[in-house]
Amino acid sequence: MTTAPRILVINGPNLNMLGTREPEVYGYDTLDDIETRCRAVTDDAGAVLDWMQSNSEAVILDTIHQAVGNADWIVINAAALTHTSVAVRDALAMFNGGKIEVHLSNTHTREAFRQTSMISPVANGVVMGFGAMSYIMAIRGILEMARETETHG
Repeated sequence: MTTAPRILVINGPNLNMLGTREPEVYGYDTLDDIETRCRAVTDDAGAVLDWMQSNSEAVILDTIHQAVGNADWIVINAAALTHTSVAVRDALAMFNGGKIEVHLSNTHTREAFRQTSMISPVANGVVMGFGAMSYIMAIRGILEMARETETHG
């Protein structure tokens, strides 16, 4: 890869509780476990990975704003903010790089209030329902698209 993509992963409210929070829905991997697996993928590819989690919508908004010019892609699991936050949606719309929405569970098979995403309309893609692999699949997709761009322009 000539230019390694700079990938920012943003994790929203309650994701710091993974591993103990409803493991039948979200699995037993902790957020640290998922980060370690994602870093292995980006390190192997020579890509740059920044990772954050916050329970605060304001901190997430500030992080998205600061990503302008500093990241090529945002991978975001906004958790409950996915369904409620016009502010996160608008901040992502302002971000000039690629955006992938991820979820551990398939939100379309869950409660009705979880089946609407404010983020999907401004995302390049969505990966959900594969547990921790949702993150890895999103990152691998970004890396493959970077290779394709490098190869074919």
